[in-house]
Amino acid sequence: MNKLVLVFAFLFAINSFSQEKKFEIKGTLIAEDTKKPLESATIYLERVKDSSVVTYTISDKNGNFKIESSTYDKSLNFYVSYIGYATYFKKINIDKENIDLKAISLELDNQLGEVLVKSTAPITIKKDTLEFNVKSFKTKKDANVEDLLKQLPGVEVDEEGKITVNGKSVNKILVNGKPFFGDDPTITTKNLTKDIIEKIQIVDTKTKSEEFTGEEGDKENKTINLTIKEENNKGVFGRVSAGGGTDKRYELAGMVNVFDNDRRVSVLAGANNTNTPGFSFGEISKMFGNGGGVSFNSNGSFSIGGRSFGGGEGITTSQNAGLNYADVIGEKTDLSADYFFSSSNSENKSSSQRETILSDSRFFTNSNSKSDNDTDNHSFNLEFEIKTDSTFQISIEPSFGYSKSRTRYNSNEETLDENLLLTNQSEVNSDVESFARRFSNEISITKRFGNRGAFIKAELETTVNQQESDDFLDSATEVYGTNPETIDRNQFAEGENNSYGVSTALSYRLPLITKKFFLNFKYKYARDKDNNRESTFDYNNSTQDFTDFNTDLSTDFQYTDYRSIPGFGLSYRGEKFSTSFDIGYNIRTLKNEDLLRPQFNVERDFKNIEANSYISYTFSPKASIYVNYWLENQPPALRQLQAFEDVSNPLQTIIGNPNLEPSNNHSFYAGYNGFDWQKRTGFYVGVNASISDNQVVSKTFVDLETLKRTTTYVNVDGNYNIGSWVNYNKDFKVDTLRTIKLKVRASYNTSERINFNNDVKYASKINRISPRIGLDFIWDKVLEFKPYYQLSFTNNAYDIAAFEDREFTSHNAGVRTATFLPKNLEWRNDINFNYNPNVADGFQKSAWFWNSTLAYSVFNDKAIITLKVYDLLNQNTNARRIATQDYIEDKQSTVLRQYFMVSLSYKFNSLGSKGESGGDDVYFFD
Repeated sequence: MNKLVLVFAFLFAINSFSQEKKFEIKGTLIAEDTKKPLESATIYLERVKDSSVVTYTISDKNGNFKIESSTYDKSLNFYVSYIGYATYFKKINIDKENIDLKAISLELDNQLGEVLVKSTAPITIKKDTLEFNVKSFKTKKDANVEDLLKQLPGVEVDEEGKITVNGKSVNKILVNGKPFFGDDPTITTKNLTKDIIEKIQIVDTKTKSEEFTGEEGDKENKTINLTIKEENNKGVFGRVSAGGGTDKRYELAGMVNVFDNDRRVSVLAGANNTNTPGFSFGEISKMFGNGGGVSFNSNGSFSIGGRSFGGGEGITTSQNAGLNYADVIGEKTDLSADYFFSSSNSENKSSSQRETILSDSRFFTNSNSKSDNDTDNHSFNLEFEIKTDSTFQISIEPSFGYSKSRTRYNSNEETLDENLLLTNQSEVNSDVESFARRFSNEISITKRFGNRGAFIKAELETTVNQQESDDFLDSATEVYGTNPETIDRNQFAEGENNSYGVSTALSYRLPLITKKFFLNFKYKYARDKDNNRESTFDYNNSTQDFTDFNTDLSTDFQYTDYRSIPGFGLSYRGEKFSTSFDIGYNIRTLKNEDLLRPQFNVERDFKNIEANSYISYTFSPKASIYVNYWLENQPPALRQLQAFEDVSNPLQTIIGNPNLEPSNNHSFYAGYNGFDWQKRTGFYVGVNASISDNQVVSKTFVDLETLKRTTTYVNVDGNYNIGSWVNYNKDFKVDTLRTIKLKVRASYNTSERINFNNDVKYASKINRISPRIGLDFIWDKVLEFKPYYQLSFTNNAYDIAAFEDREFTSHNAGVRTATFLPKNLEWRNDINFNYNPNVADGFQKSAWFWNSTLAYSVFNDKAIITLKVYDLLNQNTNARRIATQDYIEDKQSTVLRQYFMVSLSYKFNSLGSKGESGGDDVYFFD
């Protein structure tokens, strides 16, 4: 009965909201001084009584606009905002459905009107910046930056926290123009609250030097800058959280921020044993484990939220702490710094059965392993920006790191031939302790000349990486057959792997047309040197110590890569059209010195052309196209060039190939981005392609009697990958409280790989089509209902008779829900269903996964009590099958199982006054 009453109440509420008055307001915007139409002006409506934004739109290239919505109010405040012009205001009576304002003329902002008021447009479109006024977008009370971003038009945030703006990825988030905890944007988006933010600015990602010179930035990635409210730039805020659950699960997190105008200090710390490696408060998080995303692999396996289908591998306990500092030193130097410490322990047990398919036979491998890893990591980053005057800038970015790890590992493995006769078996026990130290520094010095866009820039980048390891190994290997042998090893290996790199570049930009057309000159010199030494000692029974040097299992290499690259290019930057073309000539020397085996020394010289170019055209602030092309070359790795026989694994010998050539990679990328501000529709389509010449691949030969493997490396031509995608989304405004969002996307990918199977060359071709549809129903302050469904059609084809072509269709469906009634109670669910037919009988083809969170706000929304359940249906199994072109493997491992957790989160805030911040000057017109 109660459920029936609730349903009727729900339907009545829906009907009551439908009584709002619908209206449409249209008109045309004209500049009073030029009499030309104004494109990309912001038109918005506010309620008279509380100045809350009702709706908004953007004018088109002809200055036309149409704004539609519904309201209970008899009248609304109408505004038009455009950079360089005084904001237009008019109070409009909503007394009819269609209101035509005809032509509206905007005056220059130096012409004063009669009455001055304060207001801010929801969206401002500048030449290269998209700016959102935060107070114009509604969110829940305790919303973080990620919740806010999800409300912005053209901005998408997926289940793993990845952000895109008009189809382009966001790779950097700044706070007041400065980094916040390094390069991890999720620390910012998940842990800073909306209520301290005033504006969100979105621009193309640029380096400090590119910002200073006005160069084009990274067209494929965006940067978000969060501007703190002026009154919130002084004070203390933060929150703490703690939770405990079944199966001894726990999580702790805390963050404190101290803002004092230009000086900003933030401290965070956390710990958990729920496989969450990053830092995040978990009270209402949709991020369980590593997230909720779903990915499908060409071999038929797939993962849910970072877990391979059928379960993840291992249980991780992690702790972390960090400090972020930003300040202005004097009048000329900006400083930002961050330190982060992370520690983790991972335990895992796994067992597998693999069938390896050869061109003329097959064999079987059964293995069991257990591992235990402890890792501590420290990182410290600094960033100095020094401007001695308006024409001279110095940027210095040093970075330091130190890590220590210990891994204890043991395994046993047996290999059987196709008649199931035991061919070899092995047992390995190892205990490895390793240390790594890292230093890098980037220095950029830029000098601008005149006002036409000329500059000269010098860059220096240095890197130092030092690694040390102590490895105790005890192994026993038995090989059967006509020539049986037993290989026992009790060894200690002391390793050093040090790399040193230096890169210098000098560039000069000569303007041919002031601030538009440039001739660019650049010269780059770089040297990377690797010292790789591993000293292996056998155990001596007489001395009872590891004293016998083993030359066969020891190495001592010095590998150097010298590059000298002169280049030039042309670039043009117009209002709508931009293009550039750069070409360089890479003169490269690869030198490999074997200090133990001088006969394997190698020195090779190469000369290659490198190039990159792009073209972009902006039709309007809501539509653009872009085309990119790169030609790059990659040298062979050190191990691939070494001609000696690496027999550290008794069952697999690796022999390098000193005759390898560098690979040449051609990459192409093109796309169209469009977001219609008036219709609230987004349409994004793109294609990328890569073709590799001389790509280095491994070539393995298996001895059919002993099943020992010998691997070398060769260059092959013909590898390629082509992908395309299309995304479409549209918002349907039911009324002022309810919105339906349609999200449709599809992707197609085709690739071909040249491989070898027991010395037989073959090609594998993979085609995959993945359409997906989602429909979000959002009822403000009441509920969210977000179902989705995705298919993945995969076809694997081979030109070798030993492999069978495979076709399979995978299904992924789910629903995410949230309810916000009664007041202060929030209930979220994430339900996911997967079906994968590409598994053997007896293995789970389908899986349901349900995470649920129930949160209740107390103490005036300052504290939240949360109950969350991981894997409510307890279906996170740890058995799965993986199928590739040359093997089929059934595997099971340790997995995070169902748990219940109760947690408490408390936030505090002593920032400055809570009064309304200032806005733009607005003038009344009759």
